[in-house]
Amino acid sequence: MNFINIIQDDKILNTIHRQCVNKKIDAYIVGGFVRDLLLKVESKDVDIVVVGQNGIDFAHMCAKALKFNRKNVKFFKNFGTANFTINGTELEFVGARKESYRRDSRKPLVEDGTLQDDQERRDFTFNAMSIDLKTGELIDPFNGLQDLKDGIIKTPVDANITFSDDPLRQLRAVRFAARFKFVIDPSTFQAIKLNISRLDIVSSERIIGELNKLLLSKYPEYGIKLMEECGLLSKILPEVVALKGVEKINNFKHKDNFVHTLQVLKQTADVSNDITLRWTALLHDIGKAKVKSLKTDSGWTFHNHELVGSYMAKKIATRLKFGPAITNKLILLIERHGHPKELVKDIVTDSAIRRFVVEMGDTMSDLLLFATCDITTKFKDKKDIQISKLLTLFDRIKEIEESDNLKNFKVPISGAEIMKIFDLTPCKKVGLIKSFVKEAVLNGECKNDEWAARKFVDTNFNILNSL
Repeated sequence: MNFINIIQDDKILNTIHRQCVNKKIDAYIVGGFVRDLLLKVESKDVDIVVVGQNGIDFAHMCAKALKFNRKNVKFFKNFGTANFTINGTELEFVGARKESYRRDSRKPLVEDGTLQDDQERRDFTFNAMSIDLKTGELIDPFNGLQDLKDGIIKTPVDANITFSDDPLRQLRAVRFAARFKFVIDPSTFQAIKLNISRLDIVSSERIIGELNKLLLSKYPEYGIKLMEECGLLSKILPEVVALKGVEKINNFKHKDNFVHTLQVLKQTADVSNDITLRWTALLHDIGKAKVKSLKTDSGWTFHNHELVGSYMAKKIATRLKFGPAITNKLILLIERHGHPKELVKDIVTDSAIRRFVVEMGDTMSDLLLFATCDITTKFKDKKDIQISKLLTLFDRIKEIEESDNLKNFKVPISGAEIMKIFDLTPCKKVGLIKSFVKEAVLNGECKNDEWAARKFVDTNFNILNSL
């Protein structure tokens, strides 16, 4: 198979191709770009391995030929790598190398190597293919093209060596499976099971990076299922594994909450690419395993699982180092994920809706979307009724939010204005009066605007002054 026409038709690749031909340099496109090219998936990340020459020097040579300011080439001397981005294409250069690892470290001992050495250190066969930049020929020593066609994930060398050298590759195998709906080769899958403990040497930052990519893939529920089957989920997220199974006592049984979680994750992925919403789908019911209880007269209950689950999610977020932005939104969504369903059970007051809107703030739209994804009943009529009720609630929320000006809500009278009216200096009483006005707005006793708030304060001056 030859790709010389593709190389020559691309201005950037053709420029690098001419450098290789004119200066007799052996360089190869490797890894993901080759894989995606064969899958007909657009890729703007090009990794180039140069043999017998320093990768940094070759990067500077190519930058000059591309008329790219060589001062803007980023390079890492200790690793012998360099990269720069031109016209939206990110180019990374490295010299061919051979790596060996110590059992207690993820940092390899690196030495110059051949193209074969470089291909052997790759994670999977379809990532070990390369294209000769001089001739355009595909070099495929491990039959990666066939594995790609067959949809099989397989390591180029002994999988135990591959996963022991870099344990994160175990997660990468599952992530690629979730991206392409591929099958992991049985011997490779068995090697994951045998090397899970090696993840202890991998940082939380690298783990969360792979998990995020997995959850943002096309089939995240498939990836999570594979993680459970090989033991990775027990290692990283045992709280989710605890949801697995159906318990039956005295003819009372509950649904398999792990299966439900996978279905919710699938339905969420079908409608949203928001990473926090997908994490919410995965973790929303983790509190159920903690609070599960059997009532002899009514069956299984999971009271307060939302609140308990939000506490557990916070611990997970800390453990895996999510960062505050995702963490805060995730906790709020999990804590309140059942609230929309509760609101449609009974006749809900305008006051309750106002409080709900103000409490959720910018997260409201995500919560309402997730509420529809959390419906997994197999009975179409029942599902249609539940969704219809939620949509009616959504319309009412939107109507009240707009009529009462609740978007980006803030109390319609400032602390400075309160101090002026009551002749106060900054003190606790100012906050109490402000809270009183807020409650009046939420209860519908005062319109949400500055004039109405001022009138409300004047009318209730004596009561507020006595606080």
